[in-house]
Amino acid sequence: MPLIQLTNVSKSYTDPGSGAQVPVLRGINLSIDAGESVAIVGPSGCGKSTLLNILGTLDLPDSGDILFDGDSLASLTAQQLAAVRSQNIGFIFQLHHLMPQCSVVENVLLPTLALKSAPADALQRAESLLEQVGLKDRMNWKPAQLSGGERQRVAFVRALINQPRLILADEPTGALDENSAEALTDLLLQLQKSSGVTLIMVTHHRAQADRMGRVLTIHEGTLQ
Repeated sequence: MPLIQLTNVSKSYTDPGSGAQVPVLRGINLSIDAGESVAIVGPSGCGKSTLLNILGTLDLPDSGDILFDGDSLASLTAQQLAAVRSQNIGFIFQLHHLMPQCSVVENVLLPTLALKSAPADALQRAESLLEQVGLKDRMNWKPAQLSGGERQRVAFVRALINQPRLILADEPTGALDENSAEALTDLLLQLQKSSGVTLIMVTHHRAQADRMGRVLTIHEGTLQ
């Protein structure tokens, strides 16, 4: 059974000037198995981030259905969707969005606050993950004391702390130089394989996309 399945999903936005409906996604059908790594590519404005937001339940389609592990998300309340997100999905964005006043380990543990009860081994897991990405000696540092690549490594670990089944990454290395981006892509794929999590990544870089198990292209709101 697929982990994620989209059936005839469409999404439009209202043009603020004319008030007209502008189609962004048109009848998307997509099936992604557990443990897959998938890249989504396409030109700016083609709907990549919109699709990622719908996959992450941050946005809702105008029509169509989304199944997560066989269960439809269409009829869930906002509170129920938030529970699905916190328990099953980790997010990585182009900007790390770390809290500047919190230490590295505190930033990593932030997603556990959304759970009904934080796992007893959350701190131990955070320390282990930070060790895997070479940052255990910086656990008590603040984000301002880290390099850009180190901050993004913290963001990677934060996305994994709740042991999600799905990681959604929106241009996760877009703010880094080429060498740092390549190193961070290596690390992200290592973490994905070691944890068995499903990874869906939006990227403008074809070379980076080709390192994923599957590449999907969006063109004029449809998957190619």
